[in-house]
Amino acid sequence: MTLLELDQTHVHYGAIHALKGVSIRVEQGQIVTLVGANGAGKSTTLRAISGLIRPSQGAIRLRDASIVGLPAHEIVKLGISHVPEGRIVFANLTVGENLDLGAYLRRDRSAIAEDLKHVFRLFPRLKERLKQSAGTLSGGEQQMLAIGRALMARPSVLLMDEPSLGLAPLLVREIFGVIREIREQGTTIVLVEQNARMALAVADHGYVLETGRVRLSDRASALLANPEVQAAYLGGAA
Repeated sequence: MTLLELDQTHVHYGAIHALKGVSIRVEQGQIVTLVGANGAGKSTTLRAISGLIRPSQGAIRLRDASIVGLPAHEIVKLGISHVPEGRIVFANLTVGENLDLGAYLRRDRSAIAEDLKHVFRLFPRLKERLKQSAGTLSGGEQQMLAIGRALMARPSVLLMDEPSLGLAPLLVREIFGVIREIREQGTTIVLVEQNARMALAVADHGYVLETGRVRLSDRASALLANPEVQAAYLGGAA
């Protein structure tokens, strides 16, 4: 079942034409990754989905219903959470307060408590640092907090923008393990990631973006084996 769809979506930043007719389909339960160079339009695609920017043309649909023009908090309420590039935690608030903010639109207190336990199972370090100011966490811990905060909204679709950026290799493997686990527990994921090899290894389907257009679309395993993709984004053959 198609859960999320972009159809000929265009985005402008003033005179800059950032997305030029991007069409993407995300099936229920999939991990879909967007691969491409800096400036290809990957982050812009996520921002358009989550309502942070409004497309100038084209459609974005969740469960066949248009979400274009809805404010970002309404899109969260419909089931789309966004983990932005650069983590962007609330530095002066505690870990616990950041997680509470992730659930600010919800009123189901018992389910919120269960989801908090789930976040602590994924990221035990967050429980250890519950009363600590988020600004004092390491980069890896802040990334865990950003993911945990997004999960507290209980999303059906999780948008993740560069979750491994700036992290040590050991932490990158940990974050990708968590991405697999989140999907196994039923959350659909759209992943933008600089580490194209790891992203395609974890994904079901991939889209290669170039200068605001979809250049290639295929099963992630096929893109991993594609010589053109290997040469451009994977540093040559594995």
